[in-house]
Amino acid sequence: MKVTLAIATFCVMAAYSSAARTTTTTATKPGRFLSLPVPAKCASRPKEFSYRGKNMFLTTHVPALANKKVDWLDGRNLCREYCMDLVALETQEKNNLIFRVIQQNDVPYIWTAGRICDFAGCENRPDLEPKNVYGWFWSATREKIQATNRIPQGWGYNPWSQTGHKKRPQPDNAEYDINQTKEQCLSVLNNVYNDGIAWHDVACYHEKPVICEDNEELLRYVAATNPGIRL
Repeated sequence: MKVTLAIATFCVMAAYSSAARTTTTTATKPGRFLSLPVPAKCASRPKEFSYRGKNMFLTTHVPALANKKVDWLDGRNLCREYCMDLVALETQEKNNLIFRVIQQNDVPYIWTAGRICDFAGCENRPDLEPKNVYGWFWSATREKIQATNRIPQGWGYNPWSQTGHKKRPQPDNAEYDINQTKEQCLSVLNNVYNDGIAWHDVACYHEKPVICEDNEELLRYVAATNPGIRL
């Protein structure tokens, strides 16, 4: 069942900027916001594979990006310059596709568009409580992620790992106990905890490769503002 989370985009940006400044890794990047698309990059964006008409690419397969690892927000911005966004794994079929890409290319981890709604605009929302179960959403589409503690409707398995640093089912916000940094972003890890390929909540400042997918809003915007462009 598709449920859209009514959250203003600026809230997502502000929340991440605030979280980023709590770590030494990202403290040099205050006031960070979402990037605008770059028409030339949109027109020449890599189209490595696709799902239901949406083009995608893995950054490690693009020569200019092959060795690039980025934190979660920089991952979004990297994708957005190409009229894309971090991949959202809304269905089991799409999730299986991304898991195969990770497995076949021996990718250790990637960022996804997943984010927990724990910032301004998310408070006093009974439908999001408890946050670790009901508070996750796909930032690229603002679609809610189904409850983390059960198999999603229409799926045959729970994509969240059943273990992690605390040896507890994900999400577990494990890093908060180590350095008081919240695990607010959703990563796919490849057997890091001897658990196969699975979803994990991870602190957003960690740097990883990403899979980008077409963002229809950005493509429409660039098409409308650049007459004649071929996307």
